[in-house]
Amino acid sequence: MESQKIYPLAFSFECFPAKTAVENTKLIESCKALSTVNPCFFSVTYGAGGSTRERTLEAVGGIREATSIEVAPHIAGIGASRDQIRALLDHYRQQNIRHIVVLRGDIPSGLRDYGEFNYACDLIKFIRDESGDYFFIEVAAYPEIHPQAKSAEADLQNLKLKFELGADAALTQYFYNPDAFFRFIDECEKIGIDQPIVPGIMPITHYHQLARFSDMCGAEIPRWIRRRLEGYGDDTASIRAFGEEVVTNLCEQLLQGGAAGLHFYTMNRAAATLAIWNNLGLSIDKASRARR
Repeated sequence: MESQKIYPLAFSFECFPAKTAVENTKLIESCKALSTVNPCFFSVTYGAGGSTRERTLEAVGGIREATSIEVAPHIAGIGASRDQIRALLDHYRQQNIRHIVVLRGDIPSGLRDYGEFNYACDLIKFIRDESGDYFFIEVAAYPEIHPQAKSAEADLQNLKLKFELGADAALTQYFYNPDAFFRFIDECEKIGIDQPIVPGIMPITHYHQLARFSDMCGAEIPRWIRRRLEGYGDDTASIRAFGEEVVTNLCEQLLQGGAAGLHFYTMNRAAATLAIWNNLGLSIDKASRARR
């Protein structure tokens, strides 16, 4: 495998907006704990069809107030109008937020009006037309192929178009097969993509929850991992110990193979991510190197 173009390593953590005051307290406490290792940024998700728009704004503000870490809010196109996205961009400019994650977004059940942005590419172009190069734009990439893509080649060309329209970097869907990621990077380089592509990492703490998520988003759980997790039944401690070992090993292989960093899907919990972080021996100095 040819190595990716060299960029400073980017380590980041993703969380989602809370639904209740109690959940929000847990979110902020988790982010405080995670901020002690000085990640490049926190990203905050945006619900299907813009369903968490206000809560995303609140979460972004709360995390920025509670930590000194940059926050990159997600912006999704499905269900949104140009005026709504324009207002959102204006809000983030006023807050001096310059880092965003731009996605098509999930389609909520029963949604008939998809809004004015059917694809992430449409939204990227609009943001660049409106804001020039003000924002550092992250996009999504899929080492195991987007579940709705017509083909692997079509999925790669779509990612290339995102970069051509102005995306700066990509964060991938999570996976547990490092070979899938390295082959994906090779294929990206063959078609001229040299922007940083950071692998997404999902700690393993609950098997049934992970299996449900993976079935929905098309992320493969290798058979040997599934069988081991199934074998633990309700033994939560064994599931977490095994998951920590598996994901730590995955991260080691990715970093040794030249990955541009790691993006952890924290599920608003700090313990599992920090355990993997400590196992990897990652330093605060290394984590703090920004890409912009």
